Amino acid sequence: MIQPATTASKTTLAVLSLVIVTSVWGSTFVLIKDLVVTLPVTDFLAVRFVIAAAVLLAVFWRQTRQLGREQLTRGVALGVVYGLAQILQTAGLARSTAAVSGFVTGMYVVLTPILAALLLRQRTPRAVWVAVALSTAGLALLALRGLAVGGGELLVLGSAALYALHIVGLGRWSVPRDALGLSAVQMATIAVVCSAGALPGGVVMPQGVGQWSGVLYTALAAGALALVLQTWAQGHLSATRAAVIMTMEPVFAALFAVALGGEHLTWRMLGGGALVLAAMYIVELAPAREPPTETLPVP
Repeated sequence: MIQPATTASKTTLAVLSLVIVTSVWGSTFVLIKDLVVTLPVTDFLAVRFVIAAAVLLAVFWRQTRQLGREQLTRGVALGVVYGLAQILQTAGLARSTAAVSGFVTGMYVVLTPILAALLLRQRTPRAVWVAVALSTAGLALLALRGLAVGGGELLVLGSAALYALHIVGLGRWSVPRDALGLSAVQMATIAVVCSAGALPGGVVMPQGVGQWSGVLYTALAAGALALVLQTWAQGHLSATRAAVIMTMEPVFAALFAVALGGEHLTWRMLGGGALVLAAMYIVELAPAREPPTETLPVP
C-alpha cells in the first residue's frame, strides 16, 4: 500500500518534471522559427522525430515490448494526435510571430478542461477555472501587442485543440509503470505521421553545424526527454492541472529571449509571468481544497 507521503512526493516530482518540460519547450520557439526559414516544416519535423524515435526505441525497447495491445493502441492514437498538432503548430509558426504563436498555443489551458468535461464528464473545480483565467491573462500580457487573426494563427489554434486532446488522453491513459514504453510508441508514431507529410516531395536535410545542432536539440531535449517526462508526470496529475502548469512554457520563452536573445525585461513580462505563477499556485492548492475530480492510476 502506498503511503500518503510517498504519493505526495511523487506528485511534487511530477509537477517539477512538467516545469522542466516547459523550460525546454520555451527555449525552442525562436530556434524553430529560424530553422523553418530554410527547412520545409514537414521535413524539419520528420528528421527531428525520426531521431527522437530511434533514440527512445533503442533505449526503451524492452519496456516497449512489454506493453499490451491496449496500451500500444493508445500510444499510437496519442502519437497521431501529437504529430498532427506539431505539423499545424510549426506551419502556423512559420506564418506568424513567435510571441503570438506562443499565446495561441497556450490556449490549450482553456481547451483542456472543456474537453475533459465533454469527453470524460469530469467536473473542474472553481479554483482551477480561476487558475485557467489567470494563466490566459498572463499569456496575453506576455505575448500580445494586438492579435490579427490570419491563416497562421488559425493553424496554431488547431494545434492547441489537438494538444489539449493529447493532454486529456494522456491524463486518462498514462500509467507510470508504462510511461517509458508508451513514450517510445508515441514518438515512433509521431515520426511516421511527420514523415508521411514530408516524403512525397523528398526530404530536405539540415545543412551545417548550426542547423544540425538545432535539430538535435529539439529532437533529444524538446522531443524524446520532454515526452518521457510528460508521459510519466501525467500518470500522477489530472489533465487540467497539467495544462495549467504547462503554461509556464511562454514564461520560459520570455526568460530565454531576455537571457540569450538580447531582449529587454519589460513590465509586461514581469506581470504576465506573475499571473502564470499565481495560476500555478492556485491549481496546486486546489487538490487539497476540493474533492478529487479524476481517478488517477496508482503505480
